[in-house]
Amino acid sequence: MKRTRLLIACAVLGSGLPALAHHSFSSEYDANKAVTLKGVVTKVEWLNPHAWFYMDVKDQSGIVQHWQCESGPPNILVRNGWRKDSLKPGDEITVTGFQAKDGTFTANAREVILPNGKKVFSGQADDGPGAKSSGKATE
Repeated sequence: MKRTRLLIACAVLGSGLPALAHHSFSSEYDANKAVTLKGVVTKVEWLNPHAWFYMDVKDQSGIVQHWQCESGPPNILVRNGWRKDSLKPGDEITVTGFQAKDGTFTANAREVILPNGKKVFSGQADDGPGAKSSGKATE
């Protein structure tokens, strides 16, 4: 009986913790759905395990689509030439990456061209198609 209560207590307490498992590129994104997004940053979340940024992108008919872009963890971004203030709301950027398998306006960002023209790699070196690049920022 005590063991059952202990297991239940652990299950209840553990269910409140964030999921710590890492997902693979292919579980969420489609390597056949390459996207190039040009738009304005609306929000940036510099968080572990992955940083996210959000942007408004106009489609071909001028309708604004609200995209969310996943990038690597903050420590990888810093190694790739990013700073915490590299992206700010209002910045106009270009993102290349891959769309989510579910067809939503979600992308795995691979490379970002910052407002100053600097290109920064935003993925991890071993995750997803084309990820074997040097990962170094370029002007």
